[in-house]
Amino acid sequence: MSPSSSDAEGHAGPRTRVSAAPAPPSTADRRLRGLVPVLTGVTALVCLLGWLQKQPCASAGFDFVRTTTRACYTDIYPLYFVRGLNENKVPYFDSFDGDAFRYVEYPVLSGAFMQVVNWLVQPFAAASRGMAFYNTTALLLAGLAVVTVLATAYAAGRRSLRTGLMVALSPALLLTAYINWDLLAVALTALAVAAWSARRPALAGVLLGLAVAAKFYPVLFLWPFVLLCVRAGRWRALGRLLLGAAASWLAVNLPVMLFAWDGWLTFYSFSRSRGVDWGSIFFFLQDHGLEGVSDRDHLNMIGTGVFALLALAVGVLALAAPRRPRLPQLMLLVLIAFMLPNKVWSPQYVLWLLPLVALARPRLPAYLLWQAGEVVYFFGIWWYLLSVSLRVEGADLSGTLSTLLSFDLPTEGIDTATYHVALLARFLTVLLLAVLVVRDILRPSGDPVRAGGDDDPAGGVLDDAPDAFRLARPARTLQPAT
Repeated sequence: MSPSSSDAEGHAGPRTRVSAAPAPPSTADRRLRGLVPVLTGVTALVCLLGWLQKQPCASAGFDFVRTTTRACYTDIYPLYFVRGLNENKVPYFDSFDGDAFRYVEYPVLSGAFMQVVNWLVQPFAAASRGMAFYNTTALLLAGLAVVTVLATAYAAGRRSLRTGLMVALSPALLLTAYINWDLLAVALTALAVAAWSARRPALAGVLLGLAVAAKFYPVLFLWPFVLLCVRAGRWRALGRLLLGAAASWLAVNLPVMLFAWDGWLTFYSFSRSRGVDWGSIFFFLQDHGLEGVSDRDHLNMIGTGVFALLALAVGVLALAAPRRPRLPQLMLLVLIAFMLPNKVWSPQYVLWLLPLVALARPRLPAYLLWQAGEVVYFFGIWWYLLSVSLRVEGADLSGTLSTLLSFDLPTEGIDTATYHVALLARFLTVLLLAVLVVRDILRPSGDPVRAGGDDDPAGGVLDDAPDAFRLARPARTLQPAT
């Protein structure tokens, strides 16, 4: 028996500690390590510029007229007071005076985020605590933006730098990062995709469940995972993902459900009872003759029905396409299918799309056109709200353009027709992205990722996996000549 084997079995004699060598880092890990300083620095700079963009309004205490004129509005500062955080009321457990609802109307993890920040700012004087709450929240959101960029770059494979910069240098990120708390769910979703790409489906599920607990839209992404795992026959990975998602969502939500049911339910009841909001295509359609959208039940039925049909179409596409679609492609399509017929489409929802667009279609022309549409809408919504708050008609399109070309701001806002132009600019550019992604799926040779020789860098166990199931057209039966 050799000394090494004798030592291994615990026999007497000189012992040499033998330890397994650590696994070498993957190519993706090594590549990302080299890019971390660049991507972190660029993202931090853009977030700093986004914070500076809000400062003219912060110096005025976020006065509504000032914030809409200068397009630097944020929900974070006013909701600190309106949702009772300034009185140290705990989200979901403590109620506040309100017309529409009496508890915080966000999913549980977002409310927890607010509460943690409120604890952090307690050392500040009461008079300055509201601004401290905003600035602390902005700092944490900037950190989440960095996480989003790095996780997206990791999932991009060989295109890490390009994809990461598409997210980090986004004008929409600069303008919308601090409107609301959306970056919490965006970062968790990006981490979930990165974990899945690293072939860790249980961790991906846990992160995705936390994302759903922060903002409900990530629940939509379960559908692409199901479709692609069915097509590839990856049942075990799918099960681990679903189990992890359910476990983490319940771990966050169940305590609040048990001890603060009314507060927990507020988000869901409020979402159901909301009417047509600014940004929705229904806002445009109701001004152009569409009837029935003032009935909220009817509106919910239309929006849900259209989304269900589009989601079904995404399912058929996923199972019948000549080559299995990439995970980010389907995630982007199902999210767009949800947003296009939605009754609410806030300006910061662009953050939901941003990492997925960069992963699904890392090409600049359509991306830049979409970003332009989002920027147009960003300014359009604030200037339209300015005219609404001032109860004036606002400038028409030619007057608005003339004012902007004179390097001035429309101090009385814009009229409804001009706002509709901004709304359609965003709607149509997002629709264009969906059309281009569908074309890439139907013609895989035109997919910019697969044209470079990759299959699905973000796909994890789906990457290079053979099909186990596919919807195929029945072969034509040749009829004998007569």
